[in-house]
Amino acid sequence: MAGMGSGKYTELGLFLRSRRERIRPADVGLPTGPRRRVPGLRRDEVAQLAGASVDYYNELERGAGSQPSEQMIAALARALRLTADERDYLYHLADRPVPAHGSAASHVHPGMLDLLTRLTSTPAQVITDLHVTLVQNPLAVALLGDHSGFRGPRASFVHRWFTDPAARRLYPEADHAEQSRAFVADLRAAAARRDGKDTEAGSMISSLLATSQEFAALWADHDVAFRRNDRKRLNHPALGVIEVNCLNLFSEDGRQRLLWFTPAVGTDSADALELLAVLGTQQITESTR
Repeated sequence: MAGMGSGKYTELGLFLRSRRERIRPADVGLPTGPRRRVPGLRRDEVAQLAGASVDYYNELERGAGSQPSEQMIAALARALRLTADERDYLYHLADRPVPAHGSAASHVHPGMLDLLTRLTSTPAQVITDLHVTLVQNPLAVALLGDHSGFRGPRASFVHRWFTDPAARRLYPEADHAEQSRAFVADLRAAAARRDGKDTEAGSMISSLLATSQEFAALWADHDVAFRRNDRKRLNHPALGVIEVNCLNLFSEDGRQRLLWFTPAVGTDSADALELLAVLGTQQITESTR
């Protein structure tokens, strides 16, 4: 990576510090504590929220170190609760192109991120309307696996569902047909809701039509239905099958969704979900990430 040191990178450090100092710990779900020597967040707290080392973040604020990746910029924007304009400015200062809307580095709707921060006792994540995972809380990672490492078309879980058999391990085989039909109907609804000039959804649909006979057959049925509230069974390598309710909260433009998972009534899923925090991150090996 390129080294940092120009005037623009100095401005990047100053900008990060200014955004850090305006945030209260409670705004991002951190305890305030009896004594704080600095206004806003500490550097180590920002590093923790962004998944960076403290030393690396300190270098960024000094305008030194290596050029941050697009993924790191996105993580910092979320940690610092930047607006869309501030996020774009941060990319500019880091000499990185602003990611396309809907990519894995997309700006998360501030209201969605605030709610996600407050959902500490239940698995939750924010995804796009094309099922690209933008951010997960620790319990969602423990339940579903870490979906942050996918790029390009494979960032969409729907795309992986129809092109990579490993993605289907999350659901019992008996439920695959039902899930396939629901994914296709949801994708048709999402594509119809987008602007007519949008190419992202159309490109994804064309790719799946060309590569998946199952998708093509289901697409020809013309079913259309957003996934709003589902009851589903999920495979967990340590806990077995966990039956949950999956609830959705849509952003105003429909491009992002907050998903959270609650135990299904009449099952032992409540006990299983409580064990997630103890067991930690689920290790799912998906081929060729």
